[in-house]
Amino acid sequence: MMAAILDSLVGSCAKKLQEIITEEAVLILGVKEDLRELQRTMTQIQYFLSDAEQRRTEESAVNNWLGELRDAMYYADDIIDLARSEGCKLLAESPSSSRKSTSCIGRSFFTCIPNVQKRHKIAVQIRDFNAELQKISELGERYLKLQNMQPKAEVPTVKQMATSHLVEPNLVGKETLHACRRLVELVLAHKENKAYKLGIVGTGGVGKTTLAQKIYNDQKIKGQFGNQVWICVSQNYSEAALLKEILRNFGVHHEQNETVGELSSKLATAIADKSFFIVLDDVWVPEVWTNLLRIPLHAAATGVILVTTRHDTVAHVIGVEDLHRVDLMPADVGWELLWKSMNISEVKDVQHLQEIGMDIVRKCGGLPLAIKVAARVLSTEDKTENEWRKFINRSAWSVGTLPTELRGALYMSYDDLPRHLKQCFLNCGTYPEDWVMQRDYIAMSWVAEGFILEQKGQLLEDTANEYYYELIHRNLIQPDGSTFDLAKCKMHDLLRQLACYLSREESFVGDPESLGAINMSKLRRVTVVTEKDILVLPSMVKGELKVRAFQTDQKAWSVEDTFFKKIPSIRVLNLSDSLIERIPDYIGNLIHLRLLDLDGTNIYFLPESVGSLMNLQVLNLSRCKALNSLPLAITQLCTLRRLGLRGTPINQVPKEIGRLEYLNDLEGFPVGGGSDIGKTQDGWKLEELGHLLQLRRLQVIKLQRADPCATDSLLADKKYLKLLSLCCTKHPIEPYSGEDVGNIEKIFEQLIPPHNLEDLVIAGLFGRKFPTWLGTTHLVSVKYLKLIDCKSCVHLPPLCQLSNLKYLRIDGAAAVSKIGPEFVGCREGNPRSTVAVAFPKLETLIIKNMPNWEEWSFVEEGDAAAASMEGEDDGSAEIRKGEAPSPRLQVLPRLKRLELVDCPKLRALPWQLGQEATCLEGLGLRGASSLKVVEDLPFLSDMLSIAGCDDLEKVSNLPQVRDLRVQLCPNLRLVEGLGSLQQVLLTNDMREISSLWLPGLQQQCMQHHGEDLGIYPWTW
Repeated sequence: MMAAILDSLVGSCAKKLQEIITEEAVLILGVKEDLRELQRTMTQIQYFLSDAEQRRTEESAVNNWLGELRDAMYYADDIIDLARSEGCKLLAESPSSSRKSTSCIGRSFFTCIPNVQKRHKIAVQIRDFNAELQKISELGERYLKLQNMQPKAEVPTVKQMATSHLVEPNLVGKETLHACRRLVELVLAHKENKAYKLGIVGTGGVGKTTLAQKIYNDQKIKGQFGNQVWICVSQNYSEAALLKEILRNFGVHHEQNETVGELSSKLATAIADKSFFIVLDDVWVPEVWTNLLRIPLHAAATGVILVTTRHDTVAHVIGVEDLHRVDLMPADVGWELLWKSMNISEVKDVQHLQEIGMDIVRKCGGLPLAIKVAARVLSTEDKTENEWRKFINRSAWSVGTLPTELRGALYMSYDDLPRHLKQCFLNCGTYPEDWVMQRDYIAMSWVAEGFILEQKGQLLEDTANEYYYELIHRNLIQPDGSTFDLAKCKMHDLLRQLACYLSREESFVGDPESLGAINMSKLRRVTVVTEKDILVLPSMVKGELKVRAFQTDQKAWSVEDTFFKKIPSIRVLNLSDSLIERIPDYIGNLIHLRLLDLDGTNIYFLPESVGSLMNLQVLNLSRCKALNSLPLAITQLCTLRRLGLRGTPINQVPKEIGRLEYLNDLEGFPVGGGSDIGKTQDGWKLEELGHLLQLRRLQVIKLQRADPCATDSLLADKKYLKLLSLCCTKHPIEPYSGEDVGNIEKIFEQLIPPHNLEDLVIAGLFGRKFPTWLGTTHLVSVKYLKLIDCKSCVHLPPLCQLSNLKYLRIDGAAAVSKIGPEFVGCREGNPRSTVAVAFPKLETLIIKNMPNWEEWSFVEEGDAAAASMEGEDDGSAEIRKGEAPSPRLQVLPRLKRLELVDCPKLRALPWQLGQEATCLEGLGLRGASSLKVVEDLPFLSDMLSIAGCDDLEKVSNLPQVRDLRVQLCPNLRLVEGLGSLQQVLLTNDMREISSLWLPGLQQQCMQHHGEDLGIYPWTW
C-alpha cells in the first residue's frame, strides 16, 4: 500500500534531481555533487520497496521504516523545490558575467555575503538530508535485511476506450425492477399519510442506493409531492449541515451561523401544511430521524420517508412500515453479472467458465459491487480456467489486517492497479462522501501532485484523463450519468472507505480543528468539511504543518489571516466558493504551490507576488465576479499550464501572454479592443495565441473586438488542441453594421482548427454564414459540436462531413427556415450525397430555439424519386456516362436521442427518420406547435415525450414505445399503434382529450401484456 506511493514518490524525486542537476539555477548553488549523491541513494532505496511492501503487514519494524522513508521523501521533494527557488533568485541577482562562476570575483564584499550565506544554508540542508537518507538506506539493508529487488516494470499506458462504451447497462436487473415497481406503488399509495416510512436494508455494496435512486427518479413520483429531496446522511453526519442541505433543496434561505434549533424551526415553518418525499441514504444511527428530523417534518401535511441502511435495528427504531431487504446475489445470478460485466459474448466461454466463475462469485460473497470490480480485474486475464484459478489463489484475497468489509475482491481491485493508478484511486477518497468529482479538476490535481507519468508525444493532462477513464472502466469510480462524456463521477461508499483506510496516515476529511496540532502535523492532504464561519488551522508549537493538498467542501466560509503562513509545504490549494476576498502578498512565499483554485470567490485583487510562484501550474480565477484585472507578474509564471478566466469580467491584462509556453488550458481569453494602458491592455490580440503551441483547451471570448489575422494558421498548428470555444458577446442594442458582419465572417474563416480537435463550440456568431471549414472533412476528429445563438446564419453547414460526430446541439439559429439536403451533404440539384452515410456515429441530436424553422428533409421530394430511379437496368444517364450508380444514402444509423425544443413553425418530421434511425430510443418534442402528426417510427424503442404541441392531432405506429408522456396538446385526438406501451404520464390539462384514446391503449395493454396500463400524473 505505502510502497506503491513511495515507489512513485522516490521515482519522481530521482527524476527531478536528474533534471535540475544541470540547470543553471542549481549550478550557481555549488551543490551538484551533493544532489548526485542524493539521487544515487534514492535509486538504491527503490530496489528495497518491493520486499518491504510484502513484509510490512507482518513486521512492524519494516512498516516503521516505510513510514520514516515516506517522511524523508516528502522532505526531499521540498528540498528540490527550495534549491531551484533559491538558485533562481541568485541567478536573477547575479550580473550575466558572473553566472559562469559560483565565485564572487569582481563583486563587492558586502554584496557577496548574503549570496554566500544562502548557498551555504542550502548546501548544509542537502548534505544533512543526504546523511539522514543514507542512514535510512543502511537500516533497511543491514538490519532489516531488505532484499535488493528490481522493481517490476510497468507499461505507463492505459486502455484507450470510447467513453460511450463505459456506461454499464442494467445487467441483471429483474429483481431490482420488480422491487422498484413495488416500492414506487407503496410511495404513491401512501402519499396522503402523515409520515409514511419505507426502509431498504442490506449490507454495504449490495445495491441499496441504486434501488433508492431508481425510486427517487421514477417519473411517476415526480410532481406528486410539494418538496422532494435526496440526502446522503453517512456515518459522521453533521446535524446543522444536514438541516441546511434540506433547506437548500426546499429553496429556503438560511444564515451561515444559525444553530440547529433555529434551522429546525425554519424547516418546520417551510414544510408546514405541505407534502414531501425525502430519501435518507446511508443512515447509520436512528437519531437522525428520532432526534433531528421527526419533529420539524411533523409540521407537514403529508410525507413519505425512504431510508436506506445497513442495519435492521436502525430501520426498526425509526419505525419503517415496510422493509425491503436487498439480498446478496445467488451464485447463478452473480455469474451472469460477472460474465456480462466482462462482455463475454461467446456461449462456449460462458459454459466452459461457469464452474470457476461461480466459485469467484462465492469468493466475492455474492456482493454485486465486489463482483463488478472482480470482473474488471479478470478482464485483463486470459479466459482460461487456469488463469482464473490463479486469480482466486492470489494472496490479496486474504489480507488479514483490513477491516472485514474491505477484504476480498474490493482490496484485490486496488492491489491489481498499476502503481501510478493506485495514487489516483487513493486521491479520490479525499473528497467528501457522495461528492460529485469533476474529471477536469481531479486530472489537474493529479498532474500538480506529480501522479502522472510522462508519455512521449502526449500532454500530462491527456494522460490524466486516460487514468480517469481507466478507473471508471475498472468500476472503481462511477460516472453520474449527467454528462455525455462522463466528465462527472462519484465513488461508492465502500470503495471510498477502502481508499480512506489505506491513506489514513496522511489524509483527512472533516474539520481540522477537531484534530489538534499533534494529529494535524502528520497529515499531507486535508479536505475541510465544517459548519463554522471561519476556518482556523491548529497552531504548531513545534515545527510546521506539512500539508501538501488542501481543498474545501465549497461552502461559504472564510480563512483566518494567518492561514497562508501555516501551510508552507502546500502544493494544491483549492479555496473555491469560499468567502475569501483578499490574497495576501505572502502567497509569493509558497514556492511549492502547483495549483491555486479561487473559482467562485470574492477576490478583487491578485498581488504581484504571485510571480514568485515558480512551480505554479494551475491558476483558476473562474467566476470571480469582483476581479477586473490580472497582475503583470502573471507572465512570469513560466510553468503555468492552466489559466481559468471563465465568467470573470477581466478587462485589464498584461502583455505578452505568449511567454507562457507551457500553457495548455486557457478559458476566457478576452480579445482586446486596442486600448493600452502602460504595461497592460484591455484584452489580448488573437496573434498572441500563436506562441502557445501546447494549447489543449481554448475558450476565446469577445471575438467581435478582433481584427483579421495576418495568417490562417493561427490555430491549425496546435497539434494538442482538443476543445475549442469561439464566442462573441451578446448582440448590442444597435445591430451590427455590414462592415462588422463581414469582419466577423472573415475572422471565423481564419480560425481554422487543427485536425485533432474533438470538441467545438461556436457561440454568438452574428455573421450570415458559418465558416466553410465547418462543413468539410477537415474536422475529422470532432465528436461534440454546439452551435449556440448564431442568429443570423441562414443555412446550416453540411455537418454530415464530421464522420466521428457523436453529439450535436443547434440552439438559437433564428434565421434558419429550412434544414434540407445540404445538411446531409447533398448538393443543390443533385440527390446524391457526398457521403454514403450521413452522421454515421451521431448519438444525440438536440435542436432548440428555432423560431423560423419550418421544413426538415434529407432529400428533396423530386430528387428522392430521381434517386430511386438511379442504377436501374433501363439505361439511366449515369450508367450511359460510364458512372457507377450511387448507393442509397443512410441517415443517422446510430441516433439514440432526438430533442426538438421551441421550434413553433416546424410542420413535419422527415419520413426518413422512421426508416433510417434504427437505434432511436428517445424522442422529445416541446414547443413544436405546428406539428400535426408523429407517426411511423417503428424503431423508437423507449420514450416519446410531447409538450406544448398545440396542433398535434395524431400519434400513430410507434410499435416499440414503452413510455408516453403528454402535456399541453389540446388537439391530440388519436393515439394508436403503440403495442409495447407500458405507462402513460399525463398532465392535468390532458385529462379530457385523453379520454378519446386512453381506453383503447388500456385495452391494448391488457391484450398484449396481460396487465393494466400504468397511467400517472406528469409534472415538468
